[in-house]
Amino acid sequence: MAQVTPPRPAGSLRLLVAEDEPHIRRILVTILETAGFRVDVVHSGVEAMERLEGPNPYDMVLTDLLMPELNGLELLEGIRGLPSRQGLPVIVLTAKGQDADRTRAFALGAADFVTKPFSPRKLLKRVDEILGQS
Repeated sequence: MAQVTPPRPAGSLRLLVAEDEPHIRRILVTILETAGFRVDVVHSGVEAMERLEGPNPYDMVLTDLLMPELNGLELLEGIRGLPSRQGLPVIVLTAKGQDADRTRAFALGAADFVTKPFSPRKLLKRVDEILGQS
């Protein structure tokens, strides 16, 4: 059995997950909370922006690319427009995986672009690397 990253102290880092698909939301929350992250979940890019415009500190955002109202790239662009959140790491998740979307995501400052289906272990490893936890 492969070694799993040991859980960090409860509530040490706070992540925001923006995902409109219930099954993927449950998977992400399970992976991240099991690893010791505090996780807030929203169902759209609009809800994510509302949270990010508020006072809650976040250490990272994981966002789906295709969401209603405000997609992941539009959310990323909005985040970069918030002075207090410009350096916030964002991982874009997508089932689409087209080169133009990947290029645009990185141009907007995405920390990573992960194609679904993803390996939970690899995703958690990337989160840890980006947050300097590895």
